[in-house]
Formats: sequence, structure tokens, C-alpha cells
Amino acid sequence: MEAAGKVIVVTGGASGIGRALCERFAAEGAQQVVVADLNGEGAAAVAEGIGGVSRKVDVGVEADLAALIEHTESEQGPIDLFCSNAGIGLGEGLDEPDAVWDTIWRVNTMAHVWAARHLVPRMIARGGGYLLNTASAAGLLTQIGSVTYAVTKHAAVALAEWIAITHGKDGIKVSVLCPQAVRTAMTADGPGVAGVDGMIEPEQAADAVVEALREERFLVLPHPEVAEYMRRKAADYDRWLHGMRRLQERFVGE
Repeated sequence: MEAAGKVIVVTGGASGIGRALCERFAAEGAQQVVVADLNGEGAAAVAEGIGGVSRKVDVGVEADLAALIEHTESEQGPIDLFCSNAGIGLGEGLDEPDAVWDTIWRVNTMAHVWAARHLVPRMIARGGGYLLNTASAAGLLTQIGSVTYAVTKHAAVALAEWIAITHGKDGIKVSVLCPQAVRTAMTADGPGVAGVDGMIEPEQAADAVVEALREERFLVLPHPEVAEYMRRKAADYDRWLHGMRRLQERFVGE
């Protein structure tokens, strides 16, 4: 898939990876880029800079996502690529209250579900479409220090897999972005264990996305090391768990 001539929506588009994606898609010649974010002013600023349009959206509310899709398709045309990119880091251990679980679950997992629920039937009816879901390397491996993040990102990857398997025959293409540390607001206090292979810039993540979309690859791995870690995990799960415990000890207190 090429971005040129396409109608593209990016949630979490006001900053970080989302902003880099919006700017890159515009540079690639997208027909229209819709910048969606809870930060309405930030979304508007990004849209103004790229000649796109903006909309204030809380992805943790299904009605907001449904309205975003309906408004875009009514005003801009059929959505060719929907980038469900917004995400948060919240919570640490098993003792987190249900309210914390609910918040991160709605943003990191259910936002992908709701976007697909309201968009996939439309895409199927017109012969196909593309979904890009931003998860994390934590969704393929784990997140040391945050069970809430690890679980919700694993669920996001599982959802993307299911959609790709179930609706591939219907022309629905899916890619899932799984970086390690990216220089965004989420890593402002340091990358922690996610930075073990270095911190990359949002623009590098966007480069990896554009390349993967062109090749229509499911996994988008801006940190190529993640593929090797996945192979080690699959080859010997117990050895991998032992190695992760050692990594956890190394980063305790950081």
C-alpha cells in the first residue's frame, strides 16, 4: 500500500509517533490526513502544518471513535488507512485498582476493538481497507515493571492477528507496530528497560511503518532485535523467562 492519494486517519496524532506518521503520510502525498487526538489544540496544530484536518477524540470512548469514522467518511471520503495509534502507560503491579486497569484497557486495547467494529464492515462492503494498530514490543515479549501495559499490549497484538486471519479474505490488511523505546512523552523520564537496544526517534518509527505498508507486512519492528528475541522466546520459553528475570534484576530501581 502506498499513502499517495489515500484518506488516512491517525489517532494520537498530536505528538510522538502519531505526529511523525501524520507528517510522513502528508509528505508521501496522502489525499487527506485526519489528525485525531484528545489534545484538540495539538491535533489542530499538526493538521495546520501538513494541510490536513483535525478532530478532538477520546479513544477510550467508543462513541468518540464511531463519530470520528462517520465524520471522516462523510466529509473526507472512505478511509483507506486507519492508524489506531493512541496509547498510554499506566499502572505497575497486580495491586493496581480496577479503575487503573479499566482506563488503560479502554485506551490500549478496546480503542482498537471499537475502531475495527465500526470500520471493518464498511471496508469489507467496498472491497477492502487497511488497519495499522500501534502496540509495542511489550505486546510480543512483555513489559518489566508494568503488568497493565504488558497485558493490554499483548491483547492489542492478539486482536490484530485475529482480524488479519479472519478478514484477510475480505480484503482487510493489518499491520501492527511494535517498537521498543521511542523518544516520546511516554519516555520523557528515560526509556527504562525498553531502551536496552537504544532509543529511536518517532520519525524512524514512521519510516518503518511506511516500508511495512508498502510490503504489506504484519509486523512492523523499528527495533529489528525484537524479531530475534521472539525467536528465542519460542525456541525455549523457560530459558527466555530466566533471561527476563535477570533483565528485571538489572533494571530494578531504575
